[in-house]
Amino acid sequence: MVYLALEPKAASEAIRIAAFEGCSVWIGSDAITEEEHKRLYSTGASVTRFSHPLSGATPEVIADALEVIELHHPSEIIWVQYISQPPSGDPG
Repeated sequence: MVYLALEPKAASEAIRIAAFEGCSVWIGSDAITEEEHKRLYSTGASVTRFSHPLSGATPEVIADALEVIELHHPSEIIWVQYISQPPSGDPG
């Protein structure tokens, strides 16, 4: 199983779960810093950090990210963080 986390809070949670379950996590460059990623990598965690941000990304950017993940993890289930949007006209 693979997690795609789009925001920092979700990335932290996915990394915690993945460490326990032995899963992989893919995240955008805005979810954790490069230094955090290096630290996690040195512990053996299966965390891959894209070179571009994913928070607020368009559906096309997310689709591209999923294609990359599928290349590296064929036939695996990919869980994607869902980010709800406030209704139109609602400031949030």
